Amino acid sequence: MTRPVRIGAIDALEKLPLWSDLPGGRDAISRTFVFPDFNAAFAFMSRVALKAERMDHHPEWSNVWNRVEVTLTTHDAGGVTSLDVEMATFMDAAASGLGAG
Repeated sequence: MTRPVRIGAIDALEKLPLWSDLPGGRDAISRTFVFPDFNAAFAFMSRVALKAERMDHHPEWSNVWNRVEVTLTTHDAGGVTSLDVEMATFMDAAASGLGAG
């Protein structure tokens, strides 16, 4: 499988208004999702995990109760690619369906 080329966080963020770039020069995008409760946060992570396996593209994330903090970058490309945009778009839709604010 051919991996996509780096597009960079700035270009990706034009398509992802709810996401941010990371300070400190790392080419990555991030977002914190806040759900009504732990069950919704865990359901979100489960949905994303299944998508990540299909894509062979896995997020950096952490979860504390109803919050899921996510960082996306494509390590083998050295920064943000179309894979990150696709994953972020999927995450936004999944989170919305689970009541994330």
